[in-house]
Amino acid sequence: MRIEVLDSAQQDLVAGYAFYERQAHGLGAYFLDSLFSDIDSLRLFAGIHAVYFGRYHRLLSKRFPFAIYYRVETALVRVYAVLDCRQNPRGIATRMKE
Repeated sequence: MRIEVLDSAQQDLVAGYAFYERQAHGLGAYFLDSLFSDIDSLRLFAGIHAVYFGRYHRLLSKRFPFAIYYRVETALVRVYAVLDCRQNPRGIATRMKE
């Protein structure tokens, strides 16, 4: 199965990287490694996660408080967002309903 990370999700990853890199040097790279590992796991486990907002599956990251929102389309997994779970839930809902 092929995985496509959309521009919006890539921007989320860059923002997460910048946040964690400000906390400690090298933590941003660890963040990206961890999140990309979670995204790569979708090759095997896409579609098994609960559906949120009526159309997106949500995979919770194993190491960081982030959620990966994706959809499965035939032989393709599209990652739409990688969002920090510590933010206001209304903000997440607004973002995912756009």
